[in-house]
Amino acid sequence: MTAKPGEIAPSKPMKKADVPLFLTAIAAGNEDPRTELHYSTPFQLLVAVVLSAQTTDVAVNKVTPALFAVAPDPAGMVALGGAGIGEKIRTIGLWQAKAKNVAALARQLLERHGGEVPGTRETLEALPGVGRKTANVVLNEIFGQPTMAVDTHIFRLGNRTGIAPGATPRAVEDALVKRIPREMLKPAHLWLILHGRYVCKARRPECWRCAGAKWCTYKDKPPHP
Repeated sequence: MTAKPGEIAPSKPMKKADVPLFLTAIAAGNEDPRTELHYSTPFQLLVAVVLSAQTTDVAVNKVTPALFAVAPDPAGMVALGGAGIGEKIRTIGLWQAKAKNVAALARQLLERHGGEVPGTRETLEALPGVGRKTANVVLNEIFGQPTMAVDTHIFRLGNRTGIAPGATPRAVEDALVKRIPREMLKPAHLWLILHGRYVCKARRPECWRCAGAKWCTYKDKPPHP
């Protein structure tokens, strides 16, 4: 597997026996991690995750309070409509398409699911704007399922650390599900995201303060600046 320009070359696969040790180390006492997206209900999490595509959680958290204040549930979101939703989320990327999708998924929830967020992958992925990654987040966070939603952070860590090298997000997802002990899968999703966001950063990983560095197979660990 060869990295394209600007991408991280995949590291040698981490020993499978080292995977739980690495995860325990980077968990750093955060045994029950929570998403950094702000929400009060399953519906609000679903909307927030849809809005977060190609946008930071910080940016999403800036727009959702005003949006959820006027449209806290599917009925409110349908009443607000795509144009009204768009007015509330104009500062995030792809806001026009996202506004259209959120209005449509809210309507579909009312028409097909009694206004409730469904708990199966098939039904979630049938909703407008909901792909595999979004479905995995909802299944993990709301329904406690051992799913692995591979975002840019997890894809980078999968390849850089050697925990689950793969050429595509789905390849990394499948490798993580296979290599991580089942009892660790649910929290591991957020452990990896948070580690990628704050320690194993895209431009320059801060390996000198990584608790899991001894098990990571990345060859080019930078020294402490």
